[in-house]
Amino acid sequence: MKIAVASENGMVTEHFGHCEGFMIFDTENDKIVKSETIANPGHKPGFLPNFLADRGVNVIISGGMGGGAVEIFNERNVEVVVGASGDAKASVEAYLKGSLKSTGSVCHEHQHHDECGE
Repeated sequence: MKIAVASENGMVTEHFGHCEGFMIFDTENDKIVKSETIANPGHKPGFLPNFLADRGVNVIISGGMGGGAVEIFNERNVEVVVGASGDAKASVEAYLKGSLKSTGSVCHEHQHHDECGE
């Protein structure tokens, strides 16, 4: 399973679409076996969810995310976990243990629509 974390300096970022990059963790038997960081290729509506799904990502972890991005991930069968914070690797380990749950918080505040992955 591949788990991506929208991150900045190794920490989960609040804004999915404007993160510095994505830490992608390959996991087997609920353990991290490999990780890589890829730069955010740019924020364009609808682009990032497909970009990550095309890389084989099964789960995306972020602080916040816009509804449009959530819908595309759902269409691509990628599990969305929002409301996460703190260390990116620790959030993946918590997810693998079953202790990281999505808050379901989707960004709707459109004064910040450029910051929420919409």
